[in-house]
Amino acid sequence: MKSLSSRLPIAAALAAAALFCAQAFAQAAPDAAVQRAAATQKQPLLDSLKELVSIETGSRDLEGLTRATELVANKLRALGAQVDFIEPAEASTYRMADTPEKIGRMVRGTFKGTGAKKILLIAHMDTVYLKGMLEKQPFRVDGNRAYGLGIADDKQGVAMVLHIASLLKSLDFREYGTLTVLVNADEEISSPGSRNFITQAGSEHDAVLSFEASRVDNDKLSLATSGIASVELKVEGRASHAGNAPERGINALYELSHQVLQMRDLSEPQVGLKMNWTIAQAGTNRNVIPAHATAQADVRVLRVADYDRIEATIRERAKKQLIPESKVIVSFERRRPPLEATDASRKLGAHAQQVYAEVGRKLVVDDQPEGGGTDAAFAALKTRAPVVERFGLPGFGAHSAESEYVLVDAIEPRLYMAARVIMDVARGKAF
Repeated sequence: MKSLSSRLPIAAALAAAALFCAQAFAQAAPDAAVQRAAATQKQPLLDSLKELVSIETGSRDLEGLTRATELVANKLRALGAQVDFIEPAEASTYRMADTPEKIGRMVRGTFKGTGAKKILLIAHMDTVYLKGMLEKQPFRVDGNRAYGLGIADDKQGVAMVLHIASLLKSLDFREYGTLTVLVNADEEISSPGSRNFITQAGSEHDAVLSFEASRVDNDKLSLATSGIASVELKVEGRASHAGNAPERGINALYELSHQVLQMRDLSEPQVGLKMNWTIAQAGTNRNVIPAHATAQADVRVLRVADYDRIEATIRERAKKQLIPESKVIVSFERRRPPLEATDASRKLGAHAQQVYAEVGRKLVVDDQPEGGGTDAAFAALKTRAPVVERFGLPGFGAHSAESEYVLVDAIEPRLYMAARVIMDVARGKAF
């Protein structure tokens, strides 16, 4: 029989283990008040989705975008936010080949709290759809799916940030310093007017939650996205009769072909850098030496630093011409930077996993980019704070005219997760 003194360490260890298990169980239990608040927001969020989807907001539809900004602004004001509209400044607009002359405005709603942490929630209201397409897919709910043009990308995100703010208000939660909602109107055209503002806003906050949709087949958050760029080569030559006097011409097609061939090997798969020529055009008639030729390439990167390197390589190679008399013009458009996973974002993602588990949901936190790019990358450019993407509802069919939907049964758990993460960030407990 063991002595009392020998049994004491064992008893202490068992007591500590029991206390740990009890604490773990308590931590795993959901916050009942937040759960109830999330449940009360489900139908109002669906109502907001119907309102948002019922306004056509193509990236170039200024009338529709203006109506949508008024709707969002009114909802934010009703919740007590200080609201302002932000018109993209021409001086800070990054103009690309497809950038419209006029860009839709942003809406910012700011909630003042009693704490110190600054938290930014971002989403976008613009879509890829043309005016008049709404009638092909109006808002409707069919079982567990809510359908509508732009509902997944990204009107659900706008609805989510509005109803997270409403949820927190219903709980009288104000322990943040500021909670800022920022909704832009040019994401689908690579955010030419909002990118600099989003980058600045990201640098001024302690955490950024972005509300692009998750996936219906893989409930997840994303810590990384690909950077997207494009290259355009323009070659100017001189036209001449292809039969009678070809020697008088400067064949832009020959020079373009040379340029494309000498830049066909710039991909670096080992670091995720991809460059592929995808479009080429030259000439006007079969019997005319082409005076003009163009080609475009798609570029993807996983690291911001790779942009400078690939651009410098392209410009240097373009100097090696087949026909010196031709003129070669290189344009390199940085459409989106990559979002790179950081220690801070990994910690916030892991915390979100624990929170989601409280309501019986399994969350994947993915630190590998999928190929697409989002505004989260702009928010992360000048900050060490965590920036995490896909806090939105699971969705499917983005950019589809017939099958775009989000999952209705995800509304409550996703609201719960985002609200709890915000509350824990405000309290300094999330990372």
